[in-house]
Amino acid sequence: MSPRDLFITALAPMVWGSTYLVTTQFLPADRPLLAATVRALPAGIVLMLVTRTWPRGSWWFKAAALGALNIGLFFFLLFFTAYQLPGGLAALVGSIQPLFVLFLGALLLGERIRLAHIVACAVGAAGVGLLVLRSDASLTVIGVLAGMAGALSMAAGIVLTKRWGRPDGVGLLGFTGLQLAMGGVMLLPVTLVVEGLPTSVTLPNLAGFAYLSVIGALVAYAVWFRGIQRLPTMVVSFLGFLSPLVATALGFVFLGEALSGWQIVGAVLVLGSVYLVQRAGADAGRPVPAKVKVLS
Repeated sequence: MSPRDLFITALAPMVWGSTYLVTTQFLPADRPLLAATVRALPAGIVLMLVTRTWPRGSWWFKAAALGALNIGLFFFLLFFTAYQLPGGLAALVGSIQPLFVLFLGALLLGERIRLAHIVACAVGAAGVGLLVLRSDASLTVIGVLAGMAGALSMAAGIVLTKRWGRPDGVGLLGFTGLQLAMGGVMLLPVTLVVEGLPTSVTLPNLAGFAYLSVIGALVAYAVWFRGIQRLPTMVVSFLGFLSPLVATALGFVFLGEALSGWQIVGAVLVLGSVYLVQRAGADAGRPVPAKVKVLS
């Protein structure tokens, strides 16, 4: 496992961690589905046109499934959960994703479940909890179920992307475009029905939409899908923990949000969980040394 691939892949969830800052400071208020649609659909269409990539044969179904799991369905469940639960609790529920990846990877990819993976899941979830959870957080059953469904959606997307790979002759950007476009098409009618279009759009709004579409989707998802192909699925999944870590750091630096000692402990635990699963992945990829027969 290359440290370079690990670093490049980590850039994607770090970029996604800036979504909260961009959304609150630049986008129209109370339009999360619009933000998700604009984030996915334009970038997907541009990539498909530039790369001249179109699904063929079984890849009509596969592209639609991956577009739903990684983009469309996942974004919808993510924002639905955000409406039902406080942000910290939503992030905590979503931290179950690596556990789903662990079992789906064993089922569909034949990957071995290691003790280090279980420990890392617990450490990472505890870290996210300390990082984002407030003492006054309250939950709803439907919110928790939606959050778990969103985590399962993204986990299934990661595992199936690893299992199916890319269509023959399709490059990374074309593959990214297929999923973004499919996911965006699924989100568009829901957005129009639930939120509609804003009556006016300002220059800061346009700048925010451009950032989410170009950096948050086109670049970040290309990097993410590249990482899924090159790294163990568990390692990729745990890199997602960097999103709440970056969001917390940006809130502290740019929004003046308080940063407690427990949040610092949570950040250390999050980084520790990523390190644990990365080491487990590196050890799994090493050849077992042959036994040396000693002659006497």
